Amino acid sequence: MRNAMYLLLSLAALAAPSTAVSGEEKAGDFTCFQTGSGYSPALDIASDVAVVYGTDPGLPERIKGWREQGYAISMMTGIAWGEYDDYYMENGVFKKDEVQTTKTGRLFMHGDSKTVGYNVPTDAYIEYIKRKIEPAVDAGARALYLEEPEFWAETGWSEAFKKEWERFYGEPWQAPDSSVDAQYRASKLKYELYFKALREVFRHAKERARAQGREIECHVPTHSLVNYAQWRIVSPESHLMDLAEADGYIAQVWTGTARTSNVYRGEKKERTFETAYLEYGQALGMVRPTGRKVWFLADPIEDNPNHSWADYKRNYECTIIASLLWPEVHRFEVMPWPDRIFQGTYPKVDMDSKSGEREGIPASYATQLLTVINALNDLNQAEVQYDAGTRGIGVVVSDTLMFQRAAPHASDPHLGSFFGLAMPLVKHGVPVEVVQLENLLQPNAFASCRVLLLTYEGQKPLKPEYHDALARWVKEGGCLIFVGDGSDPYCHVREWWNEQGANQRTPDADLFDRLGITRAAFSEAEPVGKGFVRVFTEKPRQLPRYEYGAQKVMELVSEMQEKLGEPLRTQNYFCLRRGPYVVASVLEESVSEQPLTIKGNYIDLFDPNLPCLSERTLAPGERTLLYDLAWPASKGLEAKVAAAAARIRNESVSEHVLRFTARGPSATTGKARILLPRAPQRVTVKPEIPVQEEWDGGSKTLVLTFGHVAGELSFEVGF
Repeated sequence: MRNAMYLLLSLAALAAPSTAVSGEEKAGDFTCFQTGSGYSPALDIASDVAVVYGTDPGLPERIKGWREQGYAISMMTGIAWGEYDDYYMENGVFKKDEVQTTKTGRLFMHGDSKTVGYNVPTDAYIEYIKRKIEPAVDAGARALYLEEPEFWAETGWSEAFKKEWERFYGEPWQAPDSSVDAQYRASKLKYELYFKALREVFRHAKERARAQGREIECHVPTHSLVNYAQWRIVSPESHLMDLAEADGYIAQVWTGTARTSNVYRGEKKERTFETAYLEYGQALGMVRPTGRKVWFLADPIEDNPNHSWADYKRNYECTIIASLLWPEVHRFEVMPWPDRIFQGTYPKVDMDSKSGEREGIPASYATQLLTVINALNDLNQAEVQYDAGTRGIGVVVSDTLMFQRAAPHASDPHLGSFFGLAMPLVKHGVPVEVVQLENLLQPNAFASCRVLLLTYEGQKPLKPEYHDALARWVKEGGCLIFVGDGSDPYCHVREWWNEQGANQRTPDADLFDRLGITRAAFSEAEPVGKGFVRVFTEKPRQLPRYEYGAQKVMELVSEMQEKLGEPLRTQNYFCLRRGPYVVASVLEESVSEQPLTIKGNYIDLFDPNLPCLSERTLAPGERTLLYDLAWPASKGLEAKVAAAAARIRNESVSEHVLRFTARGPSATTGKARILLPRAPQRVTVKPEIPVQEEWDGGSKTLVLTFGHVAGELSFEVGF
């Protein structure tokens, strides 16, 4: 057993901690949730923003209801699907030509709908969506979210898609499964179609708002590139940063995406924490060089309604901890669909969909969620300390990871070309960055990494300028590890590196020429300017299948670290301090089975009782979120609400009185652990409600327990 040691890193570029204020115009946007429901006391989780979902006639009334309760308002709807029955039905006839269609004629419909499909975004459809979002703009929404621009990889046979092909390429449509070139071109077209759709709708929204004397932000809630590639979906992803009108993303990472199985050391299984860590990292990688906004989403349940609350809780903890290990991000969508969380029922036994035995959210889990949500409002912390393996190592991904996922030659179904390089690093406690190839032309694109791993198996470079950027980076001191043998058939699609199919040149050959390497790089790290290049001619998709694969990746990275004069540091856990918050996860399948012990004076934020601990020991597969009770005093604070299962606002101390407001959904239990210099003399609350008080002289904390009333409770604690 060992204590967690921290390596101090000050992130001076982070903004100052937030100060919560009332009023929509002054409200921040650090936390939000999306809901299709009107305001309900049972859903009053008191985040900064209510993202009201849908385009139906009831939207203005729903907006009004949430706004009257003090929420800043944004609006969300789908861009590939939504409440668009009126578009698809013309004179009682279903418009199937625009629905994404497979070779067999299967129409990709959304969910169980018979009248709404995943759309091919034609010009007519784009004009329709413009009209659908106008009521939200006119109602004063501060932001528009068009979610999930999704085009399924196995589609491409609809009449609308064939016409778009002819217009985009200026040549007759080809069946996407007729050749790897046709599949690649079909995917590139899908990628560009939703880029165009979002560009046109966002421009319309911004122009309409400006005409009314206001500004509106435009964001895209989207799955990670990693997940879309796993699920065989094509989406614009990082390409959206080419839009001046796109202000950022919500990274839709949650149990449902992160529990998708992958292979490591020959074993296929769910690795929710590790996959979520990489998904969140890729979402950050899309925006990091651009400075635009990103929210990290986590879901206390998931779309599959047949899991138990215990399963949801375990996987939620995996995803929320993974999200908090990326300290550059301090905006969070704290949950989607609060009605299905606080009002839904789920099986008592995991995956039991037959017995009918279901139950609502356990009171303890509801309290835990409210505690975590309150902490998320406070994560914009400038002081960050890492305890992890070697930092500055990245794996490069391209949006084209989505372009090779269907017939006639689909890439590895478990995305081994990505996980084969990235998962060994995560499993060795290395906080690997996910670097977006399409961002390499942005200023400071390489700022976070000194070692990069790259493959062109399963993905390809869209522009030759990326190779120029990589070559400059290496010559200035970067270390590049290239893995692959050039056998991927997509190396011979019509692209820039082979003069649109005029020769058999491969993209890796073009990169090697620009780097100026020799055959020496294939056996050892070869100097290139101030940096080094190492080429390993193994198929990356093979690496996850064997113990040898993970070992070889770590050997290659270690070789490069030695060239930098910094031996590779590995361990079986991640631990991170963000201001007073300590985030930790101990890994399974790692370098050891040792537990991690964190000593100090902490509050356990995952425990609904908010206990004080002098130490927290984590076994492999366990995670924690702690609040350091020593932190307030280090900032000169004599009294503070340290942790609470409630949204805490308006906190102040004067004349030995701590004042604050607390808010949370009705029918849930509120709790607050308050640090005081001495025992409290009095506690009052308005409106008056029963409050249980418990003083702990050892930790000098007061615990208040009360029932939420879906409104602000004003507390005063005299001491």
